[in-house]
Amino acid sequence: MARLILVCGPTGVGKTTYSISLCKDIGAVKFSIDPWMQTLFSKDMTSLDYAWMIERVNRCYDQIWEVSKQILALDGNVLLDLGFTTKSQREIFVTKAQALNIDAEVHYLDAPSDIRKTRVNKRNMEKDPAVYSFEVTDMMFNFMEPRFEVPDSEELKHGLTVNVSSQ
Repeated sequence: MARLILVCGPTGVGKTTYSISLCKDIGAVKFSIDPWMQTLFSKDMTSLDYAWMIERVNRCYDQIWEVSKQILALDGNVLLDLGFTTKSQREIFVTKAQALNIDAEVHYLDAPSDIRKTRVNKRNMEKDPAVYSFEVTDMMFNFMEPRFEVPDSEELKHGLTVNVSSQ
């Protein structure tokens, strides 16, 4: 049976690293928002404008879902590493999955802010193409911190919480 996994967590928690590993383990197709945004829109971004970014993120979400739907219809597994900062963003995909008779799994990754900040700085320095799409500045990190909404127990009923602070 097809699986749809939504990976969420705050900046620097390791969503992409986790996603790469899980995709190998379960044979899933991974869609990550960062390379889409970097490739399609980074040259057009002149300032850190949240509304401008979210409008473009939503465009990417629409196109990613069109392809995901086809994979799921073939009983393939799809993992979405799309940030999913807010509950409402996650609910969109949970609802879309329900329309296909699939219970979306929310995988919530958690780690303290100081550990995540250290990881971001390391990623910025190393620029490993497997996980690096663009530099996350202190301003960007701090801007996103209060915007992440932790999933509640209802969101996690088909998913799980992964504490990555010790990894």
